[in-house]
Amino acid sequence: MTSTPFGAAIFGCDGLRLSLDERAFFADANPFGFILFDRNLDNADQIRALTSDLRAAVGWNAPIFIDQEGGRVQRLRAPLATDWLPPLDHVEMFGPNAEEGMRLRYRVIAHELMALGIDANCAPMLDVARPETHRFLRNRCYGSHLDQVVKIGRAVVDGHDQGGVFPVIKHIPGHGLAQMDSHLDLPRIDVPADMLDCIDFAAFRPFSDVAMGMTAHLVYKAFGETGPATTSASMIRRIRDDLGFTGLLMTDDIGMQALSGTVPERGAASMAAGCDVILHCNGDLAQRIALMDRIGAMPEPSQARAEAALARRTSPDDVDIDALKAKLAELEQGRGA
Repeated sequence: MTSTPFGAAIFGCDGLRLSLDERAFFADANPFGFILFDRNLDNADQIRALTSDLRAAVGWNAPIFIDQEGGRVQRLRAPLATDWLPPLDHVEMFGPNAEEGMRLRYRVIAHELMALGIDANCAPMLDVARPETHRFLRNRCYGSHLDQVVKIGRAVVDGHDQGGVFPVIKHIPGHGLAQMDSHLDLPRIDVPADMLDCIDFAAFRPFSDVAMGMTAHLVYKAFGETGPATTSASMIRRIRDDLGFTGLLMTDDIGMQALSGTVPERGAASMAAGCDVILHCNGDLAQRIALMDRIGAMPEPSQARAEAALARRTSPDDVDIDALKAKLAELEQGRGA
C-alpha cells in the first residue's frame, strides 16, 4: 500500500493500453482505484497487461473494479467469461436453491475476474424490486421481498469474498422504487419514510460489515428536498448513522445525468456531502484532471476507511472451479441443494 494519501477517485481509462499522458496523470493523482469498461477489454493477455500497467502507474496494488453483475450489465462476455442470465431470472430458475446458486455464480465470477487481474466487482445490488421498478434496474435485482434480497445479497458477498474479490454493495440507501433511469434523469421517490425505513433502507442494514458501498442518485422526498443522496449531507449521515454503514462509500458514476452541474462540481458536492471517493467512469483525460483538481486527496477519515477496506483483501479459497460449475448446473436444473 502507498504511503501517499489516496486521490479521492476511482478512474476509468481511455482504451486498451495506457497512454503516456494517462500514466503520468495516474502517477501524480494516485487514485484509490480504477474501473474497466468495454473499451478496455479485448483479450485475456491484453486485460492482464492493462491491469498490471494501471497498478504500475500508481506503484501499489490498487483495486481494479468492474460491473460484472450478469445479464445486461456484464462487461466481460464469452469467451473471456461466462455469459450469465440477468440476476432476477437466475434467482427464479434456482427456486428454493437460490442462495446457494447465487453464491456459486459469484464465486465463479470472482474466479474469472481474478484470472484477469480484476479484484473488485460492483455487486451485490440490494435494491428491492417492485412491479413499477424501471426496466433498466428491475431484472438486475434479486427479488421483491426484503428477506429474499438480504439472504441472496449475503450469498453474493460470500461468493466474492471466497474468491478474493471485493464486493461493493449498491445502491445505498435503496434504488428499487425508481421509475426513471438515473443515467438520464433524477428519480424522485415519493413514499412515506416508514416504508423506506422498513423495506428499502432495511435491505442495507445487515451489510454494515462490507468494506465498500455505492450511493444512489435519488431524491427521497420524505426527508425534504435534500438533493440526490450522493450529494446530500443529510442522506449520507443517514447511511452512516441509521443504516450503520462504516465502510468506504463511493459515489455511483459521477457522469450520470441525475446529477446537475459540471463533473468537477458534482465531485466536489459529493465529497462535501460525506462520500469518500468519486467514481468517474467516462469522460476524457482533461475531465479527469479537472475533477482531480477539485477533489484532491482523501480527507483523513476517508483515508482511514480506505485503508481499512484494503486490509480486508483476501486470497481466493482453494476450490475446484469445474466442480463448482457442475454443482451450479445441477442447481439450475432443480437437483440438489
